[in-house]
Amino acid sequence: MYFVWYLLIGLAAGWIANYLVKGNGSGLFVNLIVGLIGGLVGGWLLSLFGLVAVGTLGSLATAVIGAIVLLWVATLITHRKPRK
Repeated sequence: MYFVWYLLIGLAAGWIANYLVKGNGSGLFVNLIVGLIGGLVGGWLLSLFGLVAVGTLGSLATAVIGAIVLLWVATLITHRKPRK
C-alpha cells in the first residue's frame, strides 16, 4: 500500500513542479518520473541542511522541491546557446 502512496505523491509532486517551472504538465508518465526522482533529490538536499520531512505534506513538499531542482538542472543542461 505504501508503494501506491509513494506513486501518488510522486505524481502530484511532478505535476506541481512542472506547473511551477513550465506552466503546464508534461503528461502522466513524465510527471511521475520527475516526482519520484525529485523525492530522492529533495530528501538528499534537505538532509544536507539537517531537515527531515514529516508526514504526507512534508513528503510532498520535499518531492516538489527536489523536482523543481531537477527540472531547473535539466533546463540548464538542455538549453545551451548556439555558438557563433
